[in-house]
Amino acid sequence: MTEKEKMLAGELYQAGDQELVAERLQVRKLVKTFNDSDPEDADLRVSLVRKIFGKAGKNFWVEPPFYCDYGTNIEVGDDVFFNFNCVVLDVCKVTLGDRVFVAPNVQFYPATHPLDAIQRGQMWEYGKPITIGSDVWIGGSAVICPGVTIGERTVIAAGAVVTKDFPADVVIGGNPAKVIKKLG
Repeated sequence: MTEKEKMLAGELYQAGDQELVAERLQVRKLVKTFNDSDPEDADLRVSLVRKIFGKAGKNFWVEPPFYCDYGTNIEVGDDVFFNFNCVVLDVCKVTLGDRVFVAPNVQFYPATHPLDAIQRGQMWEYGKPITIGSDVWIGGSAVICPGVTIGERTVIAAGAVVTKDFPADVVIGGNPAKVIKKLG
């Protein structure tokens, strides 16, 4: 397997691989153009996000600045909104359903490193996919950790650090996040 194939499969891989470095550089150029774009040039911004993301539904919007590792592993549904200064370390799939609202400074971290210090010191890393259901609202400065799945209609409070899966129709918050209340 190539390092990219290992990365996408969630196995240990070397991020310094030439193919991966080249792909990150390519998307960083697109991201820089996006982040530096004129606020009145909505068509350019939408076009750039469609080039950056692996899949973007209709009526989506991303406020710059925005940052990601590859972009191609980000898939969002219809009517998705990312506010200012979001980061997606998409070494594997990061999937958002329809009508997901992402507040400023939200961080999606599917990328992770081995707990073993020797492996970590040898620059190994891996990823675990993140999946966000439809109609989820993610509050400002929330952190979504590797491997997390969030059910539909859930609200993630500002500042939450989400380290595990949560079902649909709950409000979660805290560090680590826990259910604050059930909705509906």
